[in-house]
Amino acid sequence: MEQSAFPDRSPVESPERRRRLRRFRFPVLFVTLFAVMLAVVGIDTLVAPLPLLALPIGLGLAAAGVVCYRRLSQYVEMRDTVLEVGPRGRSAGLGRGALLGFGLFCAMLLVIGMFGGWNGLSWGSFFGALGLVGMMASVATLEEVLFRGVLFRVLEERTGTVIALVVSSLLFGMTHIVNVNATLWGALSIGLTGGAMLASAFVMTRSLWFPIGLHFAWNFTHAGIFGIAVSGSDDVPNGLLHLGLDGPTVLTGGTFGPEASLMALLVCSVATALMLRQAARTGRIRPRPRKS
Repeated sequence: MEQSAFPDRSPVESPERRRRLRRFRFPVLFVTLFAVMLAVVGIDTLVAPLPLLALPIGLGLAAAGVVCYRRLSQYVEMRDTVLEVGPRGRSAGLGRGALLGFGLFCAMLLVIGMFGGWNGLSWGSFFGALGLVGMMASVATLEEVLFRGVLFRVLEERTGTVIALVVSSLLFGMTHIVNVNATLWGALSIGLTGGAMLASAFVMTRSLWFPIGLHFAWNFTHAGIFGIAVSGSDDVPNGLLHLGLDGPTVLTGGTFGPEASLMALLVCSVATALMLRQAARTGRIRPRPRKS
């Protein structure tokens, strides 16, 4: 009888090894997906000058990010199904999230314009905007599976919804401090607006599709439609339009961009409060676990 190529591996050992791996699920998942996100950003940057190539590659990277998250979660956490990225409700979640993200960003710009913060509007590039669809899709997807799918979800299991929302939002904001024109207030504002809003979107739906759609549409409307630099970036995106902003930092966000403005804080805080209210009504706010 032919001997196995792995004679020291028994049917009992593999589940035991996986149970040991599950104890370290947070660092394994976070570090692995963070590395994947860095690779995705590198590829996006490489193909950015070629919009017709950037679009399919970006969409492909977004799909690959979801598959990677699902497979890792199944293996490391020993989960049979990963419901937060399951097929059920995918199209509806992405669509509703995208509509909300687009509406919120336009509402913020409208308020800025009402107070005299606009400084010229001109046409940009259709193909440039097309390429940004792929880039923003991949970035939004990888950031959501990393920060909401791993960081927030695991923290919530250990600390409850409120603490997890605060901690994950602040950490999400601090990751933007490395941007070229970043400020401490800008990073904190991203945490208070984007981080809290996206975590609330996950809590309300218990699905990653809704926050992915929301995150994508916010960023794409920001860069792909209005051509405004995102989160302190030094590169002015070649979007469909070019909207100039001018005025006090509290109104326009200054060099960091409108996400650091008081208008963004107000608009996103209202959306966050409404989503958390809906989550509370449907019993999706989880209390802090009691120590046994």
